[in-house]
Amino acid sequence: MDKENIIAHAIAKYVRISPQKCRLVTDLVRDRYVGEALTILQFSKKKKASAIVEKVLRSAIANAQQTGSDVDVDNLYISEIFVNQGPQWKRWQAVPMGRAARILKKTSHVHVYLEEKKGR
Repeated sequence: MDKENIIAHAIAKYVRISPQKCRLVTDLVRDRYVGEALTILQFSKKKKASAIVEKVLRSAIANAQQTGSDVDVDNLYISEIFVNQGPQWKRWQAVPMGRAARILKKTSHVHVYLEEKKGR
């Protein structure tokens, strides 16, 4: 990924979903054109993860349109998309014999970078 070729990017931080679940969806749309990626996300079985990734992707598209008016949305493709782990929420659940079990609720940071590829 070259920083000078990046048209736009969007980041969603502290999203309340496990990074492992979200990575399954991001692997489906990596290195695809934006229109194709939106169609894949719309019909994906992983509803919550695909909705989150779709929202970040639409934000990146809107950022591309804002920064440069000469950008053609049909030529945009996802050059890089990844999910990092955010902070974990630590909770406790009561278990037998007066003990407590730890519950870790994970959060994610979703990053989407778009580039423009001329001539399909």
